[in-house]
Amino acid sequence: MKQNELNTVLFDLDGTLINTIDLIVASFEHTLNQYFPGVYGREDIAGFIGPPLSETFTRLNPDYADDMISVYRRFNHAHHDELVKGYDGVHETLDYLQRHAYSLAVVTTKRSDTARKGLKLMNMEQYFPVVVALDHVSKWKPDPEPLLNALGQLNRRPAQAVMVGDSEHDILAGKNTGTRSAGVSWSIKGRDHLQRFEPDAMLEQMTDLISFVEKH
Repeated sequence: MKQNELNTVLFDLDGTLINTIDLIVASFEHTLNQYFPGVYGREDIAGFIGPPLSETFTRLNPDYADDMISVYRRFNHAHHDELVKGYDGVHETLDYLQRHAYSLAVVTTKRSDTARKGLKLMNMEQYFPVVVALDHVSKWKPDPEPLLNALGQLNRRPAQAVMVGDSEHDILAGKNTGTRSAGVSWSIKGRDHLQRFEPDAMLEQMTDLISFVEKH
């Protein structure tokens, strides 16, 4: 195997592997309407997606950040299974990667219990021996720590990996770690927004990842 041959794929979870957009938006709307009635609309919520909840709510009001996180998580967990959906082509792509012996991991800013809840609901647990979540690290994307954590568990080097995600935090985390990066065009932030951060690839559908890894 070539030293820098691509043999590892790190995936963000929300908005990348599983469609949690309706759940996230509804959870934010529920929380923000309670603490900031009439202030934030649906169009504002896209800007809150990506960082951990602690960072987002501390920025909005540090005195009530912990309370807002609790309200958000209660609503999110209660409505999780009814609002989470799949994306076309994800299972097909994961099957291909698994059959061809790619090392796979999820790197997310969700807590591990919620991340595994989503993977289980979408029947994806079997693909991911490694899940690096918010409670496993002291820093989060775009810092390289979560990606390096996953690569360490997989015994892979950054030059052998690609980070796939729907946020600039994913693309920048890949750049900061030394991996390749791929954005997904179905991001709630929009294809054009992600292109500004110059990912190595832009996936129009998840199956496009197959041709990308085959070329590298």
